[in-house]
Order: sequence, then C-alpha cells, then structure tokens
Amino acid sequence: MSNNFPEKLDHICELMGELGHEIPGTMGAFSKLHESCAEEGVLGCKVKELIALGIAITIRCEGCITFHVHDALKAGASHEEITETIGVAVLMGGGPSVVYGCEALEALSQFEAVAA
Repeated sequence: MSNNFPEKLDHICELMGELGHEIPGTMGAFSKLHESCAEEGVLGCKVKELIALGIAITIRCEGCITFHVHDALKAGASHEEITETIGVAVLMGGGPSVVYGCEALEALSQFEAVAA
C-alpha cells in the first residue's frame, strides 16, 4: 500500500469542489446532509466519525477512509479508538475489511505524522 493520504485528502477536496460547480444542487444538498449528521447530538462528533470510518472500511471506500480517519482525529479520536474501530469493521466485513483496515491504519499513521 503506497497511498499518500494527506495528499489524497487534498485531491478529493479539489475534485469535490469541481463536482460542486457541475452539480451544485446535488453537492449542496450532500454538504448540508453531512453538516447535519456531523453536528453534536446524543452521539458526539468523534463517535459519529468512528462509525463512519467503520462503515467506510466495510464498504471498501478508500476516499471515505481518507476523510473519516482525518476527521476522526480532528474530532479527538485517539490512535487506539481508531484501531479498535478498524477491528470492529473487520468483524463486520471479513477479509476485504482486513485489507481496507490496513489502508485506514496507513492513513492514521500518515495523518498523525503530519500533525506531529
């Protein structure tokens, strides 16, 4: 695995901006949905990001893994909380989730290194 997840995050954000120009209604609605779901509620932002990360690993979405590892760290998740989330995703997704869990671990290491 040889992704540069911090660069990947920047690139996806750039592409999403371009997509927003092409389909502003759809992307605007998606943005509002994301904001609404990410708000503090009964579940805090950190917990919501960890749930999203577990789902991202299980459905094998590399871009989603990139975003949700980054956003989980930003929301205050610890290394251990993220690795435990990877474990739950492996339980739910089997072998393919092991591979994408490795992607998430690599993303975690890279984002932690950038923050250090």
